[in-house]
Amino acid sequence: MIDFGFDKIALIGAVALIVIGPEKLPRVARTVGHMLGKAQRYVADVKAEVSRSIELEELQKMKSQFEGAARDVEQSVNREVSATSADLKHGWEDGLPPALATPAPGDAGVLAPPPIDYTHPKKNWRLKRGAMPAWYKQRQGIRTKALSGAARVARFRPKPLNR
Repeated sequence: MIDFGFDKIALIGAVALIVIGPEKLPRVARTVGHMLGKAQRYVADVKAEVSRSIELEELQKMKSQFEGAARDVEQSVNREVSATSADLKHGWEDGLPPALATPAPGDAGVLAPPPIDYTHPKKNWRLKRGAMPAWYKQRQGIRTKALSGAARVARFRPKPLNR
């Protein structure tokens, strides 16, 4: 780059003052300043665009690497699942009596496990939806337990003064 020291800038200013004149020098200096600012902004925009394109290329490389790794994992999982299902199928057929091990003509070689009876969990969802936490009841002053009339009178009876 060009190295401008104080002495060189002073020499350029003196020559500009003589050539341009004192009346037009402020306007020319302002125009030169605006052009230098535009040039600096343009250089900064070009630098930012180059860095964005480099980052985009790096992200695309990382994306392709991750996709390859995901495909490899998927293929290995599919191989393991197919091997395990084949082992289970052979084990299922070996564990059955010979009469049941041969599939019927309409079954197409698929053996289904015996059906499991379904039992409802018997959860009372209305009770759970309407439930209010105990801490909220306590904060709001809502009674959580019913008191008998005698217990309520005993609770709120004024205490005797000891003199």
